[in-house]
Amino acid sequence: MPRIRVDLYSDTITKPTAEMRQFMAQAEVGNEQNQEDPTVNLLVEMVSELLGKEDAVYLPSGTMCNQIAFRVHCSHGDEIIMDETAHPIHSEAGGVAALSGAMICPVKGVRGIFNGEQVEAAVRPVDDNHAPRTRLVSVEQTTNFGGGAVWPIGTIREVCAVARKHGLATHMDGARLLNAVVASGVSASEYAEGFDSVWLDLSKGLGAPVGAVLAGSKDFIKKAWRFKHQFGGAMRQAGIIAAAGVYALRHHVDRLKDDHHNARLLARGLAEIPGISVEPVETNILFFDVSGLGTTAAAFCEQLLEQGVRMVPVGRTRIRAVTHLDVNRSDIEYAVEAAGRAAGRR
Repeated sequence: MPRIRVDLYSDTITKPTAEMRQFMAQAEVGNEQNQEDPTVNLLVEMVSELLGKEDAVYLPSGTMCNQIAFRVHCSHGDEIIMDETAHPIHSEAGGVAALSGAMICPVKGVRGIFNGEQVEAAVRPVDDNHAPRTRLVSVEQTTNFGGGAVWPIGTIREVCAVARKHGLATHMDGARLLNAVVASGVSASEYAEGFDSVWLDLSKGLGAPVGAVLAGSKDFIKKAWRFKHQFGGAMRQAGIIAAAGVYALRHHVDRLKDDHHNARLLARGLAEIPGISVEPVETNILFFDVSGLGTTAAAFCEQLLEQGVRMVPVGRTRIRAVTHLDVNRSDIEYAVEAAGRAAGRR
């Protein structure tokens, strides 16, 4: 494999900074499984306050956050409403079915965002014994396969209001919630207000090496702890890795705007290459299409990789690139140059 000079594969490939590593090395630790790790407890308190929730639990991954939330909210045969592009449908190994015995009702939103009217239409009649029971509405902020789009706060309130009207639980997949906060100016607690459960990823734009935090009411988190153990998420002296999350929340939130700026810079550069069509960019995720070049996404990405630039084909001609703290302006400029050379080689 050629040496990668500019890695736009995902914001999950970020490495902890030297300062973050030093902070991790100095972390005070204890038995996390007994809730005796002071650094984990600090992280949980910080996220609870940030999201305006009563309590939270530290978990190894965002996928585990989603799956535990679904397990708490749903019983076998229940149905979850979410966008057809949502991460649990495509990228969580069928966990909803395997771990909760629940079904998914996919709705067709715009760039991963649906509205209250669509939720209303998707809710099953409560007296229909032939249908699954609608139990949960799940929102992904920002949207991943929707191109990093930010859910407007008005749309979120509308969706949550319809859910409450029907007695449904609500969940926010907040993998890139802070990207939405930085892009929109809406606070994390305001976005999270209408949700029974919400989680925050630490290992994407925030740059921590591992972990996510799931938040909700005290009763919800008490139930979540049981499934944390059941799903194999219990840890011991986890303060070493939780410290990275503490550092990230203190130092890496405001800088997310740099990733958004670099994504727009990349979009402008790619859009100037004849044959490349770029989708709208709101945060740090960018999708573009190379069908106008008469090539495939896989072939184009191979040509980029030969030049040390890594992006991801996500369809026959659609490609994803994600900016993050390990990518700077000069890296973006090089990536655009590499794309121009790849476009000329078709």
